[in-house]
Amino acid sequence: MTTSVQEIGNKKPLFSKLLGRRMLACATVGLVLIAFFVIAAGDGNPAWGKYWRIKPLVLTPLLCAMVGLCYDITEPLRKIAGWRGNVLFVLSIIGLLMGIWMSLILGLNGTMWD
Repeated sequence: MTTSVQEIGNKKPLFSKLLGRRMLACATVGLVLIAFFVIAAGDGNPAWGKYWRIKPLVLTPLLCAMVGLCYDITEPLRKIAGWRGNVLFVLSIIGLLMGIWMSLILGLNGTMWD
């Protein structure tokens, strides 16, 4: 087996050009959702501490941005033609929603999620 220089130069990039936008969009969705829960909680439980809101408001958008990264990595799978591509598209959307949900749970762990 021989490898030519042309084969090495034609490698596809791992990340798409939309990586930053996807990560920012997921982080924004996570921030909006967690802000809703944190604001709706009012003062919260005194056992949580005075600055209990900081952890969810920082952790959840970061985790949601990582979910956006995972969604971006699956882009070549979503571009497959035919029914397989459609199934993979639906699975990647389900994975995206589950990832955002798990980010909310991890952000609220120890406070509202006991």
